[in-house]
Amino acid sequence: MKPGNQTPVTEFILEGLPNTRELPSLFFLLFLLLYLLTLMGNTLTLLTVLCNSRLQALPMYCFLGHLSFLDTCLSSVTVPKILAGLVGPSGRAISFGGCVVQLYTFHFLCSTECFLYTVMAYDRFLAVCQPLRYSVVMSRKTCLWLAAGTWLTGSIHAVIQAFLTFRLPYCGPNQVEYFVCDIPAMLKLACADTAANQVVILANIEAVGASCFLLICVSYAYIASAILKIRTVQGRQWAFSTCSAHLTLVLLYYGPPVFIYLHPSSSQASDGAVAVFYTAVTPLLNPFIYTLRNKEMKKALRKVVCGQTLSLHA
Repeated sequence: MKPGNQTPVTEFILEGLPNTRELPSLFFLLFLLLYLLTLMGNTLTLLTVLCNSRLQALPMYCFLGHLSFLDTCLSSVTVPKILAGLVGPSGRAISFGGCVVQLYTFHFLCSTECFLYTVMAYDRFLAVCQPLRYSVVMSRKTCLWLAAGTWLTGSIHAVIQAFLTFRLPYCGPNQVEYFVCDIPAMLKLACADTAANQVVILANIEAVGASCFLLICVSYAYIASAILKIRTVQGRQWAFSTCSAHLTLVLLYYGPPVFIYLHPSSSQASDGAVAVFYTAVTPLLNPFIYTLRNKEMKKALRKVVCGQTLSLHA
């Protein structure tokens, strides 16, 4: 599309999720319940780690605390706007600046979580394959540096993506065929050639998503080899249980984004359904898959809940 003399867009209208306008009240209650459960579950997980000095000293739970915080923020970037759009047409409007912030924050959180999953896989690799060196290599200082590195690299990635997207002129239609300001939907509205941006998106998926997923796969290949060498059934069960939750979340997290960004011509309905899964459903599953299946976390969670209950009755 050529810009010509058209007026620059100052506001966008998010189309929202397809097939939800027929029963807006039902979907509003559904997403509200989903959001509240996500906030409650991840907040409890984060508080459990913060209130237990023993868990804070263990890298796995330190990373889990970061993951819970990320999931809470990621859900808060998308779900409230979905709820606002279900309330009425005015709730689907978003300013140009708000759209920039939303796209940056969305990619910042998603990419940071991508890097964090990779670091968590490395942590599990050390714990299973090199248990004698684990406490030395994965020290508290190293753990903090790795966590900080995921946030920094995620921020750099998001700045690049937001800059490349909004350096383009937007002077025509302002109807975003999506429930959030995301790159594929925004490029369709640009009044310029977006071929270069499309190349950057694919290169980014290969450089960031695929490389992180490859590192995770390599880590788990070594882990699987180490588990097979364990002679005792109890030892194998411990090794499997300590890795299964993380591996499950990795598969749930990586699948949807790859589908969306490697298939830019796919339909709005399919993209919306897939994206909702990893931005709203996966953050909800984190406390159930990663926390409630862990005996130490359940024990620490009971102490937090019981302690709060006793303090209220005191």
